Amino acid sequence: MDLNTELKMEKALENLDNKLLSIRAGRANPSILNGIMVDYYGTQTPINAIANITVPEARQLFIKPFDRNALKNIEKAINESNIGIAPNNNGEMIILTVPELTEDRRREYVKTAKSLGEEAKIALRNIRQEDNDKIKKSELPEDEEKLYLDDVQELINKYNKLVDEKIKEKEEELMKI
Repeated sequence: MDLNTELKMEKALENLDNKLLSIRAGRANPSILNGIMVDYYGTQTPINAIANITVPEARQLFIKPFDRNALKNIEKAINESNIGIAPNNNGEMIILTVPELTEDRRREYVKTAKSLGEEAKIALRNIRQEDNDKIKKSELPEDEEKLYLDDVQELINKYNKLVDEKIKEKEEELMKI
């Protein structure tokens, strides 16, 4: 078995964690701004690289740019990002007030989380397939090959279970009012 197999599976799980963070659960979380790029003096720059992002209350985010000239561009980038939150620019900082989630929106987010879980499982299966191919191509005795294939299968079972647990946690978090 390739030593990198578990590392690759761990990376797939980390990737899932990062994607799940971007699904908001009615609470302010700076990670909902991940991936939003701001035109900063002609360069596309992530918001967190040009501003401090704080969470003063459960449903508010304050975005205070290091350079006040970037306020308008940050506001524009948030509007264009389609995160469903209207930015409020007070001349010093941008305030985002996260609205309560409706039942339909919660269910929509749960579906998104489940599809992300499915993507993670597909990535895990691809890793397993790669590894199984390597094992079968190697000139190992049949019993040793079987042991390695079983080890890879145990790993995928373990990581699939972890993916299911993470999706279940996210679903509970989203459906909690």
